[in-house]
Amino acid sequence: MYHHIVVLTGAGISAESGLKTFRDQDGLWEEHRIEDVATPEGYQRDPHLVEQFYNHRWQQLQDAAVQPNAAHVALARLEQEFSGELFLVTQNVDNLHERAGSRRMLHMHGELGKGRCPRSGQIFTLHEPFGQENCCTCCIPAQRLRPHIVWFGEIPIGMDRIHDELERCDLFIAIGTSGTVYPAAGFVDIASHHGALTVEVNIAEKDPHSLFHLHYQGMASETVPQLVDKILKGRLFSQ
Repeated sequence: MYHHIVVLTGAGISAESGLKTFRDQDGLWEEHRIEDVATPEGYQRDPHLVEQFYNHRWQQLQDAAVQPNAAHVALARLEQEFSGELFLVTQNVDNLHERAGSRRMLHMHGELGKGRCPRSGQIFTLHEPFGQENCCTCCIPAQRLRPHIVWFGEIPIGMDRIHDELERCDLFIAIGTSGTVYPAAGFVDIASHHGALTVEVNIAEKDPHSLFHLHYQGMASETVPQLVDKILKGRLFSQ
């Protein structure tokens, strides 16, 4: 039986809920250069363009059709029913894990639903779209909030805590992530080095060079609930 589980989720789990992803062919990146909407330099050049980009994505989350799927719900259930420790790290900036009931988690790339004061670093829940009037309440004069998103060239959030969790876990699961973007791509190596069993859930076939011990191929919404059942019953290796 496992005692400490770390789960990493990526764009694949949110795509099944109807959210566009950065890397898909129909993703929002196509309309903009990454340098223009996802770097500190792009924000300095044209804050209005960057705000429009993230406002569009934030508003997509308000669509009633966008809901947590069975994979999100299963991970929330695992957190609630697992007798040991569970820590969820997501690369996604949406709030679908929280809406499904997950609580012990960290958004390493930030959150669409929050803004950050560029001076103090204080984080605010977003109640209205980004713009000239959406300012912090911690500074005088008030500062225009920037998206609470980790842009290219910036350090992901909570890396010290993530490394600590990976070094202590005995089961590491990666769901719906390409495994090619660092630092998240290196998480499997850290967990495996410290003795954890590593499991991958992905719609793609297993990479022959993969470091994962186990690979479950299929849609996250179908595969993750089955995986959670196996973990809770202590039958991870059963068919």
